[in-house]
Amino acid sequence: MPRAFASSVSLSENSLKSVPAQRPTREEALDAVRTLLRWAGDDPTREGLLGTPDRVVRSYEEFFSGYGEDPVALLQRTFEETDGYDEIVALRDIRFESHCEHHIAPIIGKVHVAYLPKKRVVGISKLARLVEVYAKRLQIQEKMTAQIANTLDEVLQPKGVAVVIEAAHQCMTTRGVHKPGVTMVTSRMLGAFRDDPLSRREVLAMIGTPGGAKLDNV
Repeated sequence: MPRAFASSVSLSENSLKSVPAQRPTREEALDAVRTLLRWAGDDPTREGLLGTPDRVVRSYEEFFSGYGEDPVALLQRTFEETDGYDEIVALRDIRFESHCEHHIAPIIGKVHVAYLPKKRVVGISKLARLVEVYAKRLQIQEKMTAQIANTLDEVLQPKGVAVVIEAAHQCMTTRGVHKPGVTMVTSRMLGAFRDDPLSRREVLAMIGTPGGAKLDNV
């Protein structure tokens, strides 16, 4: 292949990747649900299912509302008046509901977030909202763990960030291998929590032993 032609193909592929998918209309979404109801073997025109497409579409608007929020902008308002506080800030047991991108099945669990501030701190409700922004998208747990940690590190620029997620995945409890009671644990450590064993042990002691607590009502 001539070099010039190969270069043009590469540019074309990159430009295609940068173009977001066009969002369908609400009516197209409703029709898609009706199609899935027929695929399941039922009649979307029967009385009990007439309102189901609208309810499903409204549910999707809630389940995936994170696509409409900017996680970086969420953390922009910070505070520097801490009277010299420079110890760990941790928020434990942030419950979340997400959906796996492979089967659109629920992922339900808890997130533990901690950071070691350098100059700035952020309101604790913003930590919970940051979790929600990423949870309300199609996800895999490993990626969600990294996204939360990386965003905190990028915006706050602290000395260290720690994120631990414990969750049950219904894509393996209600289908496939059918193994209920299984909890997946993921973690991401940055800065001091990655490089300093003492800081890592301290933050894990504050968060608690991952996997040690059961996830009730999952």
